[in-house]
Amino acid sequence: MIFISIIPTFFLSFKNKLISISSLFLLFLLVNCSSGDNVSSANVPPKEIMSYETSFEAPSPAWVKKSNKIIDEFFQKTIYTAEFSGQFLVAKNGHVIYQRINGFANKASKWIMSDTTSIHVASISKVATAIAVLRLVDQKLIRLDENITHYLPKFPYQGITVRMLLNHRSGLPYYGYFTENCWPKNQVLKNKDLITLMQAYAIPLNSTPGRRFSYCNTNFAFLALLIETVTKKEFPTVMRELVFEPLKMKHSFILQNKDQFNKHAQSYKPNGEKHPYMHLDGVYGDKNLYTTSKDLLLLDNAIYTNFISDSLKKQMFKGYSYENPGTNNYGLGWRMKEAEGKTSYFFHTAWWHGSTGIFARLEKEKMTIIALSNNYSKRVYMIAPLVLAFGNYPL
Repeated sequence: MIFISIIPTFFLSFKNKLISISSLFLLFLLVNCSSGDNVSSANVPPKEIMSYETSFEAPSPAWVKKSNKIIDEFFQKTIYTAEFSGQFLVAKNGHVIYQRINGFANKASKWIMSDTTSIHVASISKVATAIAVLRLVDQKLIRLDENITHYLPKFPYQGITVRMLLNHRSGLPYYGYFTENCWPKNQVLKNKDLITLMQAYAIPLNSTPGRRFSYCNTNFAFLALLIETVTKKEFPTVMRELVFEPLKMKHSFILQNKDQFNKHAQSYKPNGEKHPYMHLDGVYGDKNLYTTSKDLLLLDNAIYTNFISDSLKKQMFKGYSYENPGTNNYGLGWRMKEAEGKTSYFFHTAWWHGSTGIFARLEKEKMTIIALSNNYSKRVYMIAPLVLAFGNYPL
């Protein structure tokens, strides 16, 4: 386990005169160029370089020591087993206070897991996709309550908005089910194929748009397609330029094909058998984010900054589904639990093939808990005792 010469005065004077003459000539050129028929450089805004790092104070050594005892006892009792393969991280005020890494990224090659190993985080991808959509909303390229048909004219359903995709109230059916009998399993399904299939086979909605919550990966597959349409770039490129690079998430990318799949960390069944690449692995937005626990922490930290406008953050961390009683709800790309007298809890779970995980933010305490596994394990979901050790949450 990894616990981680002398220049004559005359020459110098002559040189300075040359520099002065050169500077005046350069200024003359700039003035004349700016007054010509070409587009003025003043009309081209400089590339903005922003920092989205938090400025929270590091937790005190005494607090870290006390907390680490609680966290380690939890990790050893609940998460860790001889079979555990993955990454576990707890942070406070944006600072990592506890991290454990174990297992293999690839068992056959004996590639040992490390804190820079990019692994598939399955549905945690939805958090990143939602953040990208909201950034494009801030840039006025997308409107949350606009119908999807405005952006995707061939989309075969009316009355479904961008917001409904983000909060799973669209009524769309899961592509893994409706493609079962209309798509060959020896051919990789892509996001763009979904509209074609839905049109050709008149795939019905599961429910009227906006009527009820129904978690469905198809929503986020279409959000990725929406992002590609409004930006005129491929989704992996947009995610890199809009999210990963600004946040310095150096070990994050969107998987695109089988060649990439074979080069990176694999996922395994409980019996240790490796999951092969299959026809549904070509769809992204709902999954296919490969990242690390530390990169996810950078993403979480950015939410405390102006990476997304305050107005949209309020909408992101707001429940939209109250038709059934209970603590469970869903915001825009985040699962949540809320109850009277309790602090609202925001998180997202993950499962695809052998990849499981949870990404939780304790906003009041400014803590982040991330548990990821590439060797199928339900233990990573069981962080409720740890969450309750630090706050009053409805768990």
